[in-house]
Amino acid sequence: MKSSELLKHWQKNFGDDITESDYCIPLKVKDAARIEALCDMFPASTREQILRDLISTALNELASDFPYQAGSKVVAQDEEGYPVYEDVGLTPQFLALTRKHLNAMQKDKH
Repeated sequence: MKSSELLKHWQKNFGDDITESDYCIPLKVKDAARIEALCDMFPASTREQILRDLISTALNELASDFPYQAGSKVVAQDEEGYPVYEDVGLTPQFLALTRKHLNAMQKDKH
């Protein structure tokens, strides 16, 4: 979900009062003020929901912004027959580490 989609989601789905809750992580004062502003704008959403959605959106955008770095191994051909080289940049590393930690977290749950 992109930031613009997140705003539409909040505008559509949140409009009631929220309960009081504390932040679980220390924030910069300006960022905390921004969170409070979003809570005022979308009162049916809790701080935790807003923070969760913001973090998820930021992580998705970060992962999609990792630059492609061509390796030496050909993994496919494009529609014109040109070689497509494996990505040896940050994306495959991030995805592999994400899977590693996700698997560990899922094992700990069971």
